[in-house]
Amino acid sequence: MTIFAIDPGPTQSGWCLLDDSGVADSGTTDNHVLLARVKETNVTTLAIEMVASYGMAVGASVFETVRWIGRFQQAWRNPEAVQLAYRKDIKMHLCHSMRAKDANIRQALLDRFPATGGGKTPQIGTKSKPGPLYGVSGHAWSALAVAIYVNDMEAT
Repeated sequence: MTIFAIDPGPTQSGWCLLDDSGVADSGTTDNHVLLARVKETNVTTLAIEMVASYGMAVGASVFETVRWIGRFQQAWRNPEAVQLAYRKDIKMHLCHSMRAKDANIRQALLDRFPATGGGKTPQIGTKSKPGPLYGVSGHAWSALAVAIYVNDMEAT
């Protein structure tokens, strides 16, 4: 199974390609470029972090992000099969707490991968001795969290 996961944003989005061997690729890309990639991809699953309302006022960037979620979903070959993952569900799955912050989620992700690389965080590693998460940075961490969550949900 191959999962293409997206952490959407109003202008750029984090993304991660997770396959049976681990993280195949990841990054943060302009939404127009990522939209073209979604159209071309032939992955098993497309997963996107979905926005949820908690009763707070939101600004224009949230609405623009929601617009991009719809555009990514519509661009994929099977829009009805897109897996939408809510942040609260990801937090509960990975950290067992709604109070989890990005640092807690990142640590939970690090704990799931072997420490085979070099440096102080061997799951990430170094250029000369990369670990299984080498290259994952920025918003790609959130996309990886989406991918892991969807992968685990499909496995059960």
